[in-house]
Order: sequence, then C-alpha cells, then structure tokens
Amino acid sequence: MQALRARIEGHLAGFDRIALDTGDRRRAAVAIVLSPTDQGPAWLLTRRALHMRRGAGNYALPGGNVEPGEDAIDAALRETEEELGIRLGRGSALGLLDDFVTLGGHVVTPVVVLTDERLTLKPNPDEVHDAWFVPLSDLDHPRAPRREAHPDGGPSILRMYARGSWINPPTAAWLYQFREVCLHGRPCRTDAIGQPNWTAN
Repeated sequence: MQALRARIEGHLAGFDRIALDTGDRRRAAVAIVLSPTDQGPAWLLTRRALHMRRGAGNYALPGGNVEPGEDAIDAALRETEEELGIRLGRGSALGLLDDFVTLGGHVVTPVVVLTDERLTLKPNPDEVHDAWFVPLSDLDHPRAPRREAHPDGGPSILRMYARGSWINPPTAAWLYQFREVCLHGRPCRTDAIGQPNWTAN
C-alpha cells in the first residue's frame, strides 16, 4: 500500500483540479476508498438500498451532501462511516479530483482515500443494500471505459467495469478519472461525460 500511496500522491501533486462554484446547487462529496485485501489493493463499491427515494439499487461510492461546517473531506469520511461503519481520519485523504455537476443538481467532489488497515464492512441497511471490495485491476478492464451514444443526444455515456457489471455515470466518471489521473498519471477531465437521464431522479 505504501508504493500505491506514493504513486497516487505523486500524480495528484501534479494534477490541477477543477473546483466549481456551487451557485444555487448543493455541494456533495464521494469517497474513493482504497484498502488492502487478500487479493491486493481494492476500492469500495456499494449498492444503494432498494427502498431509497433516489437512486435505489444503483451502484455508488460512499458519499452524500456536505453539511454546514464541513469540507469535502469531512463529508466523504463521515458518509463512509455512516454507510459502511468505517471510521477513517483526515490523514487518510490523499487529495481531490475534479468537481462534477450531476443531473440531480449537485456539485460533487471526489475524495481519494487510502488506508493501510484491512477494513471490515458493516453496511447500514437504511442506506446500503450491499458493499464490496473491488480489485483495482477491474478498473483496467480491456474494454473499459465503454462509451455509448446518449439516447437523447449530447456527450456520450461512459461506463466502467466492476464485478462483472458496467457502472453508469456519474460514478463511472469518477472511477475513470481516478484510474487515469491517480493510477496512471494521465490527464483526464470529466466535464464532457454524458449521464443517463434517469440519474436525475
């Protein structure tokens, strides 16, 4: 994990992230949490609870709204604890990726988090249906990202591979930028990635 930490920190140090003014939009944050497993470094993926009003059953990263007095790191770590029972300190946050505007009207900041501890997941059934450790190698699937024309026109929809499935934006957009910038040190932006219209609900 130390070599992975050094690689990500080095790549983020040279990354000029895009920070957006929220205007009248809500600010939110998501956590890309990296942890050791028996199969090597992995990241955390959740499936939202099936009874939720918005995004029920969708694949997602831990995250939610930034509350008063919080910054993106505070919010991402708090949401990770609330959703998965994992408490991580601010020192586990390695940096931020580009702010991203969702169709649901949020400006979301992805926070890259790494811990040397082996984590035990305790999904909160009010928010999470299930959760998994996904090998980093899934992000480098030979067909990822998979781009598809947007059915209503506009930027193409980009999907990323995980656990035998193809994940939609906006989660796929954050994972793609994480792969490109943090793992491979390649310039990458997310503002031209289309989102399926149903993600606005």
